[in-house]
Amino acid sequence: MARVNISKPDSVDDPLIKEIFSWITDMEGDVPNHFYLELNFPEYLKAKLGSTRVLWQMGELTLPEIQHIGILVSRANGCPYCTAAFCTILNYGLETAEEYVEALAEQGLDVIADGRLKTILEVALKANSDPKAVTDEDIDSLRGLGLTDKGVVQLIHLVSDFASYNRLNLALKTDYDYRDSWRMAAFGWDPNSDEPAGDNSRGVR
Repeated sequence: MARVNISKPDSVDDPLIKEIFSWITDMEGDVPNHFYLELNFPEYLKAKLGSTRVLWQMGELTLPEIQHIGILVSRANGCPYCTAAFCTILNYGLETAEEYVEALAEQGLDVIADGRLKTILEVALKANSDPKAVTDEDIDSLRGLGLTDKGVVQLIHLVSDFASYNRLNLALKTDYDYRDSWRMAAFGWDPNSDEPAGDNSRGVR
């Protein structure tokens, strides 16, 4: 059970929050619990989601690439909620085949055949796990894909943004309201427990 209130008002009057919820519904099919949890601090919800939308819409990485980053960073950080959220967006919002998304959640980098995407994800995961370990060669590899400094900065900000959502949902135990198959694929979720089954050694791949 969530550690803070998750209340779903009958209506939302704030036009900016209504716009945010409409955008979320387009991407996920509904407004999940995470955003109602964030309504405990509505001023920051508007600022945070505004920042996320800029990262998703105004940089050099494509939206499918961004969702891949979200899935693998969330998986590496042991967050079933966020992993499922970004699986939902990649599958529902971006119409990516369910079988592929499930394999991505389960196997991580092992299912990535595209060289550009694999390079992006390798650098993202390194920046997430040990930012000091990122090398000049890693940044050069991103530039070799055609990213400018803007795209490089976007990528590192995306990693931080996804990790911040991971921390919020893990620390406050947001009530899970996505398909069980996503967390089962990524974490071997035990239906009799609120926590993933076993350890998360797969999550650091």
